[in-house]
Amino acid sequence: MLINAKHADIGKIKTACLVLGVAEGGKLDALGKALDAACQGALSKLLKRGDLAGKPGQTLLLPGLEGCKAERLLLVGTGKEKTLSDRTLRKLASSVLAVLKTLGAKDALITLGELAVSGRDSYGKARLISETLLQSLYVFDRFKSSKADAPVLKQITLFCADKAELAAVERGVAHAQAIAHGAAFTRDLGNLPGNLCHPTFMAEQAQQLGKDFPSLKIEVLTEKELKKLGMGAFMAVAQGSEQPPRLVVMHYQGGKKDDAPYALVGKGITFDTGGISLKPGAAMDEMKYDMCGAASVLGTFRALAELELPINVVGLLACAENMPSGHATRPGDIVTSMSGQTVEILNTDAEGRLVLCDTLTYAERFKPKAVIDIATLTGACIVALGSNVSGLMGNNDGLVKQILKAGEFADDRAWQLPLFEEYQEQLDSPFADMANIGGPKAGTITAGCFLARYTKAYHWAHLDIAGTAWVSGGKDKGATGRPVPMLTQYLLDRAAEAKA
Repeated sequence: MLINAKHADIGKIKTACLVLGVAEGGKLDALGKALDAACQGALSKLLKRGDLAGKPGQTLLLPGLEGCKAERLLLVGTGKEKTLSDRTLRKLASSVLAVLKTLGAKDALITLGELAVSGRDSYGKARLISETLLQSLYVFDRFKSSKADAPVLKQITLFCADKAELAAVERGVAHAQAIAHGAAFTRDLGNLPGNLCHPTFMAEQAQQLGKDFPSLKIEVLTEKELKKLGMGAFMAVAQGSEQPPRLVVMHYQGGKKDDAPYALVGKGITFDTGGISLKPGAAMDEMKYDMCGAASVLGTFRALAELELPINVVGLLACAENMPSGHATRPGDIVTSMSGQTVEILNTDAEGRLVLCDTLTYAERFKPKAVIDIATLTGACIVALGSNVSGLMGNNDGLVKQILKAGEFADDRAWQLPLFEEYQEQLDSPFADMANIGGPKAGTITAGCFLARYTKAYHWAHLDIAGTAWVSGGKDKGATGRPVPMLTQYLLDRAAEAKA
């Protein structure tokens, strides 16, 4: 679906459906009053009947009014607060789209961007509305015999009352569409079953992205090359599967040749049985989502290439399948990582940190400005933070603050957890430099502590997206596309700094 922006006289715009916000008590804002004047008071008369209380998200569909060029008028309640929150704005946009999808209207004009929203200018409001609309249109029916009906709605226009703000609104729409495209790509990959989406497939998807966007250069390291690099931890995870591992290296060169890149590292366990430390059978099908860290890096690169940002970025996808077999790693095995540090593997289901630690060591060769790894790493993160925010840790306060700020603006938030030295003691092993688990306490933090041992050469942050990357169970089960909005905003912020 196409989204664009327009500045015009509200009463003279021709559209199949005009969407207008109405506060509690039927109160109209300046825009609503202008439309009411064009309709010679017909709108205010209808509201006096009390058919729309104005509660946030309530809707009332009206036929076209005399004096208004729109064929239909869709009123949406905005509540009693003069300044809305991001969450309320998203709720309004979702409520509007739910109605629009039931109509025969091919286009619609939405005026929600004229509402006051805390901390958001015209650009920010346009982007949040557009992202919400596009994300709500996502459908994954690739394996359904009966496909979803093609939507009648083809175009949505965001109304801009102030002509001076039109360029900002258009920029917000453009950024939203790039982010939505990236998030949809991530969701598609996450929703694919493990028998199709394996490490080789992930590498092929990256290569295809490189063909679609010439600004991307893709390199794929095979099992033989991983062994040659000494990635003993990475290979320990992959050795139980018939599917060979892949380390995918993605290069985006939008800045100057000698500018140090930012690096995004994604955990890509395309299916996680737990290995010999076998997971319970209930909901194990959802372990196809254990590659969502790598998928989010792919989605972010999709957005990055569309936006053509003036920075350099490296993406590293650590892809493997964790399976039990006669070749699989056993609890108690000791392996040597690429860094030379040895790891006693006490639990083969703590595998994500093993593929990541070698990949984080590999990232050193790019001399990055900063490295962010993204992983569905611990169930403990879901216990601690639920499914609303991602867990965040790091070795540099400035980088952590940048990510928190990006997540706040993108409405894809994270929450910082500590990496105090005391937690490192939980990883002590009598036989190796460290164990791969730290016991039942503070599981998310000790996982971060493990990774921190491999990131001393650069500024690093770790995002645990176990609770945010997908929705579990029920008819709404599926990948969310997070944290593509947060990561893209982080890169947008860095590009703005580079431009300044």
